[in-house]
Amino acid sequence: MALWSSRPRGYAAGALAIAAALVLSACGGQSGGTDTASSGSTAAADGGGAKLVKSGKLTTCTNIPYEPFQFKDPSGKIVGFDVEIVDLAAKKLGVTQEIVDIDFAVIKSGAAMATGKCDLAAAGMTITDERKQNIDFSVPYFDATQALLAKKGTGAKSLEDVKAKGLKLGAQASTTGLDYIKKQGFSPKEYADSAKELLALQSGQEDVIVQDLPVVLTWLKKPEIAEKFEMIASLDTGEQYGLGLKKGADPVLLKTLNESIEAAKKDGTYEQIFVKWFGKKPGELG
Repeated sequence: MALWSSRPRGYAAGALAIAAALVLSACGGQSGGTDTASSGSTAAADGGGAKLVKSGKLTTCTNIPYEPFQFKDPSGKIVGFDVEIVDLAAKKLGVTQEIVDIDFAVIKSGAAMATGKCDLAAAGMTITDERKQNIDFSVPYFDATQALLAKKGTGAKSLEDVKAKGLKLGAQASTTGLDYIKKQGFSPKEYADSAKELLALQSGQEDVIVQDLPVVLTWLKKPEIAEKFEMIASLDTGEQYGLGLKKGADPVLLKTLNESIEAAKKDGTYEQIFVKWFGKKPGELG
């Protein structure tokens, strides 16, 4: 996300442990209808030798909706690009994936994995040096960038135009998209998730929002959005998404995630999943 988009950050080790416990106790009720792992527990090694928080399950923390990476289909099932990428590793381990819906701030801080809420996080999460202080990442599995979505008729074509015209700008909290525009001198209003951010644009609270490019492109496939809104610019931020694990991750699990991603890229499976969710081949977005 990197949502968050991409998706800010360092804690001292002791402070992280205390904060993690407090935050998770507050967020425990946000699970998306699936069974969640018991915080702090670690099952005996199973699933191909990996140490999992729940025996027979690869428990994944995510933050929905973040279409097309993870969201609920009409039946209520959580689906998406990230879901299928993790399923590759689950299959390799001989287990099934179980998904926990949780606040993105708890994921990107590393608290969700550090306290045993889940084995890994798959949430459109950009790999950053700051996040690496608290999270171990898999090899990159997605090249990402940001985009500006605006109501039609603003006349803006860039961040500079947004500033010059005094347009209201919104962003998803705890994301790299938010970080990026703050570095450009903006003070956007922040929204807890991508759905609330989009609603703010639709309701006129904001004139422009920043979000990961694939998410914006997915929104624009919907007639009710394409009719009134347009992408006015892409922001090449050079981001890459990774699957997040607790610091000092189980080497078997990390190795399995990396191998499943790399194998999928070699045998064509990755491209098939990519085309399914984005309608284009890798490298053709934008």
